[in-house]
Amino acid sequence: MGPFLALIILFAGVVLLFKTVRMVPQGYEWTVERFGRYTHTMGPGLHFLMPVVYGVGRKINMMEQVMDVPSQDVITKDNAVVKVDGVVYFQVLDAAKAAYEVAQLEIAILNLVMTNIRTAIGSMDLDESLSKRDEINTKVLHAVDEATHPWGIKVNRIELKDIQPPRDLVDSMARQMKAEREKRANILEAEGLRQAQILRAEGEKQSAILSAEGQREAAFREAEARERLAEAEAKATEMVSNAISSGNVQAINYFIAQKYIEAFKSLAEAPNQKFVMMPMESSGIIGSIAGIADLAKEALEQKTIQKTKG
Repeated sequence: MGPFLALIILFAGVVLLFKTVRMVPQGYEWTVERFGRYTHTMGPGLHFLMPVVYGVGRKINMMEQVMDVPSQDVITKDNAVVKVDGVVYFQVLDAAKAAYEVAQLEIAILNLVMTNIRTAIGSMDLDESLSKRDEINTKVLHAVDEATHPWGIKVNRIELKDIQPPRDLVDSMARQMKAEREKRANILEAEGLRQAQILRAEGEKQSAILSAEGQREAAFREAEARERLAEAEAKATEMVSNAISSGNVQAINYFIAQKYIEAFKSLAEAPNQKFVMMPMESSGIIGSIAGIADLAKEALEQKTIQKTKG
């Protein structure tokens, strides 16, 4: 009986020792209860508790935790059903509140997140819910963080991992996207054709302007040439007229020979003439040319005499 009692006392002493000495690991906080009532919180490290009177209540993880939000069906504002899932990052700031203000903390946070996701997406159209994911995250985070604040919880981030519309809507959106791209391609092609036509018209306009300017310059040059030719003819006519007035018969032969040569030139240039018959009076033309030479010679002699007298 003596050894058995000693073993019982030894066992009781070991149990009391473990009940008295408590070591809280880093990243956790333990609540202390006295006869079931919360008294204080023990931080990481070594602690001593009076056995039987004091005991450990809840062991709370104070590190940031990650919790998956399961996929759920959500109806958008335009009655489209999408599947949404996400992830929540939260951290306990007050161990006592997290232990005693709410039961089943993670389930409570999860239900809050899922409910607010349905509320946020339900207020948007399908296109908005797909394109404004950051706005949905911010809206849900604000609502959940405010709701969990009395529990000593800080919700740091809420991210929607995936938003899946029904397959028929995906196919419809793909066709719509393809139609939009084809529309933009047609618009760009039309703009290119219009620009090319404008440039071509501008080029033709510039070419026409340059051509008109060239024709105008050519006409001006031609008119100037005719004017000079007319001046030369006028001077020649004046000289011949002076010769005629002075009684020189050779001056008359000048006009006859000129008209004769012009008529013969027209006859020779005719496209339907293969042979040209020279008239017998050609010798008269030669004589007229000789007379013109004499006329020019006399004009030079007169001009020399006038310079000598001067």
